[in-house]
Amino acid sequence: MRFAVVGLVAALSGAPLQCGSEVDPSQMIEETPGEALYGLAQDFQKAGDRGGWQRTLEYLIRRYPSSRFAVTAKQDLANAGLAVPGEEPAPEDAKAAQAP
Repeated sequence: MRFAVVGLVAALSGAPLQCGSEVDPSQMIEETPGEALYGLAQDFQKAGDRGGWQRTLEYLIRRYPSSRFAVTAKQDLANAGLAVPGEEPAPEDAKAAQAP
């Protein structure tokens, strides 16, 4: 019984060391959802489907806002002159949108 308690304590004391570490992207085996969606958006763009590209990037930004791919998606939309979900338009853009 004593050995079981000592073994359990030893096993549990190592758990915090195993959790909570950042994953090195070069060591990852599986894609993250953000990575998969960004890849899908690139496929849409290569196929000439601008609407699919835009909707996929917008979904990525809304669904996985903390993803590093969301940052890239925001830049891609801004570079294309498109609105970025969750960001306020610049004052001159807001005036242009309201003009008849």
